Amino acid sequence: MAVSKDDQALYLAIDQGGHASRALVFDARGHCYAQAEVAIATHAPVPSQVEHSPAEMVASVRAACEQVLLQLGEAAARVRAAGLATQRSSMVCWDRRTGQTLTPVISWQDTRAEEFVATLSAQTEMMRQKTGLFANAHYGASKMSWCLQHLPAVAQAAERGDLVMGPLASYLLFALLEERPLLADPANAQRTLLMDVQVQRWDDELLSLFGLNRAWLPTLVDCRFDFGHLQLGQWRIPLTVCTGDQSAALFAEGAPQSDCWYANLGTGGFVQRLCDDAQFAPRHLHSVVYSDGAQRWRVLEGTVNGAARALDWLAQQHPGVDWRNQLEGWLQVYTEPGLFVNQVSGLGSPFWRAQGRSYFQGAATIPQQFVAVLESIVFLLNHNMHGMVGQSTPGRVLLSGGLARSDGLCQRLADLAQLPVHRLHQHEATARGLAYLLAGLPEFSWQTSNFDFFSPRKNDIFRAGYSRFLAQIQ
Repeated sequence: MAVSKDDQALYLAIDQGGHASRALVFDARGHCYAQAEVAIATHAPVPSQVEHSPAEMVASVRAACEQVLLQLGEAAARVRAAGLATQRSSMVCWDRRTGQTLTPVISWQDTRAEEFVATLSAQTEMMRQKTGLFANAHYGASKMSWCLQHLPAVAQAAERGDLVMGPLASYLLFALLEERPLLADPANAQRTLLMDVQVQRWDDELLSLFGLNRAWLPTLVDCRFDFGHLQLGQWRIPLTVCTGDQSAALFAEGAPQSDCWYANLGTGGFVQRLCDDAQFAPRHLHSVVYSDGAQRWRVLEGTVNGAARALDWLAQQHPGVDWRNQLEGWLQVYTEPGLFVNQVSGLGSPFWRAQGRSYFQGAATIPQQFVAVLESIVFLLNHNMHGMVGQSTPGRVLLSGGLARSDGLCQRLADLAQLPVHRLHQHEATARGLAYLLAGLPEFSWQTSNFDFFSPRKNDIFRAGYSRFLAQIQ
């Protein structure tokens, strides 16, 4: 596929996340020209279920795109291509004939099928070898199986031959693009637990294990592909890249480097490092982040399910507390706040426990509790990094995402990891990385953005808290 070499070209990066849909426009050097954000609601009918409205999600993406093009004015004519990055393990079922959704968007945070996944323990190693992942209720396949068994509209569509079930990205491509494609990229498809990562194909053994039919799934293509066209007012824009949100974030500063940890903190927290072989990190993920036919990038990945989601969980219990504006001050005051055993949305790597009780130890006041929650995120990030060291240790951390705005979090991570932390000024790493992919991975023109630097300090108090945290959560 040809990539525009026009110096005037602009690229529309669409980042659909757990709290909002964002649209940002960049040039081929990484400069951001405009950005817009439209919030979406999250619904939790019961504790194990987390959902979004498909109609609201599609409308939010369109609204964000239309707003950003309006900001551009005449420069909107320079937008050459669009890309989409989404929450990877979220999924939807819909009718291929009518386009009607048959389920909500079932979030990656959702663990409604945990009991079913527990029955597959004998196949855990087979799934690990084929998919690069651990059997877990957060991934799409068990949710698809649950929908087929519990939602009559899904079973009826299957009988008629009209059922499609797939990653959220596949549904958004279908709903947003003129051509209504039924396609899936490997970064999102991997998170269904149905794709053989070595050959990039849906796997018959995995489909049989979950009671699913290949005919219900979108066609697998590369992350760079002619997916179709977005019609936004007078503008008709080709969409040429689709990948996962964390996958795109890896490319925010251009081609990823082997000497760096890449951590992105949003609803969940994710830490990645380049790697070709996952054997030395047996409790972490081996993820595909990008493929274009000529090359494929892979990483080792650690996950923290309760990042911003954990702070939101606490905020719901104290609705009158203005924690967002006070947290930085509290972080300076409370150096020994107590502990928070963070199992919000379950424990990700390296524990892989879909459910668990979150609780405080010694955090007596509301400010101490918020500090303890934030510190738990740092503890889990560091524990994941430690488990992915292997034969070499990256020498720095590149930190991005909404939670990275916290100086206290950044400094605590530097102190605990004993590594310098570089924080991107452009917090929207997913969108910036997506723009880099849209521009064709420019080798020399992509300009490094500004950073804030946090040098490691000696912090025995925080390190002692980390030891107590690990003793509680193991």
